[in-house]
Amino acid sequence: MSTSVEVTAPRGYELILPPGWVRIPLRDGTKEALEKVLFSHMGQVPEGIPRDDAMRFRLEMRRQLEKQARAARRNGGLDLYLPVLPRGGIFLMASFIVAEMPIGQGHAVPPQAVMAQLADEGVPDGTATQVDVAGAPALRRAYRSMSSEQQHQDVPPTRRVDYVLPVVDDPGRWISINFSTPGDGDIDSEFTDVLVELFDAVVGTFKWSYE
Repeated sequence: MSTSVEVTAPRGYELILPPGWVRIPLRDGTKEALEKVLFSHMGQVPEGIPRDDAMRFRLEMRRQLEKQARAARRNGGLDLYLPVLPRGGIFLMASFIVAEMPIGQGHAVPPQAVMAQLADEGVPDGTATQVDVAGAPALRRAYRSMSSEQQHQDVPPTRRVDYVLPVVDDPGRWISINFSTPGDGDIDSEFTDVLVELFDAVVGTFKWSYE
């Protein structure tokens, strides 16, 4: 007599964030999270901004964060993560988004086939390598990106790292973890490398949650 074992898909995920980083949920509670970030976490403002301009600075930050959150939600975003406390008097220009990916559309596509296809698609001036995340195969893509909008507005290029991984025990569902930073204006600098290494370390703490 055989005994069947019920397989339960995870209900979410967990990450350990560096000090000064916060999570902004994109499906529910976004407004409340932004309020907390702007008026609780951001008690400090960058050096060089007069005290009288602190509120104006926070309102501008809110506008930028709301714009970023809306764009991330349109692209399947679940959560937005970003640093809110300045380091050395400046705010780090970096963020990452955890998002659902429209892969498989409910069909059980073999994970290795999906990752091979994503790797073959290539990334501009980048690399695609298979890694382990939470004890399972995943794809890490690292590249540089400059949009046409950035080119016309004289905005520096960004360094990007994406992790793509299947949801365990839930065939046809995938998520991505997408990091982006202009670093210190030089995407090949040691400072920018440190930010990328920090993101890789955060992904190394990823685990599925069943609660």
